Amino acid sequence: MCGNNMSVPLLADAVTVSGAERETAAVIFLHGLGDTGHSWADALSSIRLPYVKYICPHAPRIPVTLNMKMVMPSWFDLMGLTPDAPEDEAGIKKAAENIKAIIEHEVKNGIPANRIILGGFSQGGALSLYTALTCQHQLAGIVALSCWLPLHKAFPQAANNGVNKDIAILQCHGEMDPMIPVRFGALTAEKLKSVVTPTKVQFKTYPGVMHSSCPQEMMAVKEFIEKLLPRI
Repeated sequence: MCGNNMSVPLLADAVTVSGAERETAAVIFLHGLGDTGHSWADALSSIRLPYVKYICPHAPRIPVTLNMKMVMPSWFDLMGLTPDAPEDEAGIKKAAENIKAIIEHEVKNGIPANRIILGGFSQGGALSLYTALTCQHQLAGIVALSCWLPLHKAFPQAANNGVNKDIAILQCHGEMDPMIPVRFGALTAEKLKSVVTPTKVQFKTYPGVMHSSCPQEMMAVKEFIEKLLPRI
């Protein structure tokens, strides 16, 4: 089925890597600050499963406080990268609604919510965590790379619908990350364990890796996707 993408703004120009056979599952993956969906579409193509559709939307271009108000692709405004930095609450919530619209679109077009994984890197990973934990649909899992949980003080109450209480989360972080220190990732993992079933949270760290991905991390992502989205 081919739904009308125009009604979902982020889908209209998203990079989509189609399955080589009938698509029975989807991975929606959100890029980091200043990037586009193309780089992650390429990275995911290297670990793709033939029955999975990969959707990599582009963030809108907005002025970013952290970067002296320069206009760049950003899911929401960033004021700082520490656990106590002020946050763009309205922007985060609006961005989450835009991602939920993509999930809704896929569900309407025949991919069940429990066959959808939401993931992202850095700011995109942060948004994927917030979106999935506040989503009304029961999703298959979350891939959270080099990131944090936005509006973390609002949890676990913000996830009070509890639909995703048992969601599987793969969180990965480079141990030499100068942008979002691995300590911040570890704090995030602890926080997530208070929101979802603690045994469902995997936190993997990679020695020598900075604010980027590495082949071992991509293999972990591939295994996580294969386990949660088996062929049906």
